[in-house]
Amino acid sequence: MTVDPRRSLVAGLIWLVVALALSFACAASLWAGRVAREIVVQQHVRRLLLETDQLGSDLGQSVSARLAAARTARAAAPLERTFALLAAQYADQGWIALADEAGTVIAGDGSLPEGASVAAAPWFSRGRERPWIGIVETGVGEAKANRRSSPLGDLSLPLRDASGRTLGVIATHLTWRWVTRDLLRLSAGPEPAGTVQTLILDADNRVIVGPQTLLNRRWQGIPTRDPPPIEAAEAVLAARDPAGPTAEVPRFESLPGGQIVLVARSPVIVDPDAAAPGWQVQLSEPKERVYWRANALAERILWISVCLGAATALVGALGARHLTNRLRRLTRSAASVGRNEIERIEVPAGRDEVAQLARAFAKVLDDLRSERSELLALSSELERRVAVRTREVERLAEESRYAAIVRERLKIARDLHDTLAHSMMAMLSEVRLLRKLQVHEPAALADELVRAEEVAHEGLNEARTAIAQMRLNAVRDTGLGPALAKAFGRFIDRTGLIGEFASDDEAARFGDERAETLFRISEEALRNIERHAMATRVTVTLAMNHDTHVTLQIEDDGIGFDTGLSRPGHFGLVGLREQAQLMDAELRIRSAPNEGTTLSVTLRIAPEVLWPLAAAAHSA
Repeated sequence: MTVDPRRSLVAGLIWLVVALALSFACAASLWAGRVAREIVVQQHVRRLLLETDQLGSDLGQSVSARLAAARTARAAAPLERTFALLAAQYADQGWIALADEAGTVIAGDGSLPEGASVAAAPWFSRGRERPWIGIVETGVGEAKANRRSSPLGDLSLPLRDASGRTLGVIATHLTWRWVTRDLLRLSAGPEPAGTVQTLILDADNRVIVGPQTLLNRRWQGIPTRDPPPIEAAEAVLAARDPAGPTAEVPRFESLPGGQIVLVARSPVIVDPDAAAPGWQVQLSEPKERVYWRANALAERILWISVCLGAATALVGALGARHLTNRLRRLTRSAASVGRNEIERIEVPAGRDEVAQLARAFAKVLDDLRSERSELLALSSELERRVAVRTREVERLAEESRYAAIVRERLKIARDLHDTLAHSMMAMLSEVRLLRKLQVHEPAALADELVRAEEVAHEGLNEARTAIAQMRLNAVRDTGLGPALAKAFGRFIDRTGLIGEFASDDEAARFGDERAETLFRISEEALRNIERHAMATRVTVTLAMNHDTHVTLQIEDDGIGFDTGLSRPGHFGLVGLREQAQLMDAELRIRSAPNEGTTLSVTLRIAPEVLWPLAAAAHSA
């Protein structure tokens, strides 16, 4: 089997199915991959925004819970009892330490040693005025490490009595125990640990909870021109409480190191009476991690689509091969008939196109065989007829050769008549005159002998000229016009008559066998004028009439003759008529006694003869 579609229809169909399947698979995979990529990116952004929103809400609830607990226990005295009461009633809130108004730790969970001064610590100095959030530096290694692992940090807030006087500052640890199950589920994603960074910023975008390298530093992210996937973010923001604070749409920001991250921020909602100074939770994730799952999914869709396309192409190729089996068998059958291996085309059963085509081929083959038989019979008949026609043509050729010999004999006879006969008649007249002079006037015999000698020389010259003209063919070489003009010039020089010759260009270039015959007719006419007409003026005209006829006209003003009289023994006029009949020309002779003679010969020229004449005229 060939795989070249130029040699096999099956191969062409298979390649077409393969190309269509793979093209559709690639197009569908690209489209589906793009759609899936957008959906996954939007889901990822939605998840990041939800997690940020959840963290902000949980942090606000945690701060609010501690504020409420502190308000509930602030009337208790002394302060140690207040801390013990809080730690006993709110054991799940992770209290750290209690410092009096002088900054001395008077109670705690062991993270800060009792009696230590924390007056210079940020959590104490700021916690005297309002709630503070950040990292409480305890100095205890294990406890410090455990607290720093919390993404929410620590909280300090003032303890006041009923009059509003600050009695001390209490610090509590914000742990994950207040985080909801949804937040835990969202945090347990497939991304590697550490890819999502959690920070808590104050109103000045300063990091108050986060890695040690970023603490107490302003967030240095600069928004980029990368368009964020805001559809998912806007959907989440639209689902929030319209009366609540407005969160920022996630956007891409560039860090000083060149890394681009997607940043999502959410405000921390606490008790309005606590006057929390604009805290916000920020989650950031590298841009490549945002699109990692989407690109991986798009790549999987592409490979799955390509594999499905390849499978479809394979199934389509097998289906095309199966569907074209009948056509392939028909092709083999037709080829076998062409090689004369079988006599008839195998016609498959059914009514489909292949069966119809096979029946049509079979009918055409039967018709061709019938016509071939008829052609063979006709060929045999034609061969028989050709044999008969061949024998007829051979007979006609023999007769044509005999006719050519007869024509040559007649031509020689005419030439002899035109030359030697005239010369011999002149010599015979001289001999008769000499005999008479010998008897009656012997003294004039010498002069007449000289005249007889001249006549003999003229006859000899005419014989030589005739022989030369039989050997040469001036008409074929130069055309009828130039040959006729030269012969007429010799005639005028010899006879001393007044002559006029006229010929147009097209007639002058005529030069086939019929032109030679016209030339012979003109020579015979001029000799007759010279010997018998006693003319003083001769006019010869050669012209083309209506572009289809050549006319030769010779006119003299001689004594003329009666065209109706028969002259036995004179063959001049007979020879002229024979020559005109041989070339299918029309010969006309108009003459009467003492009125001169006009001879005209009109010959029709076929178009195939005129074309060379026209081409020659154009080139000239």
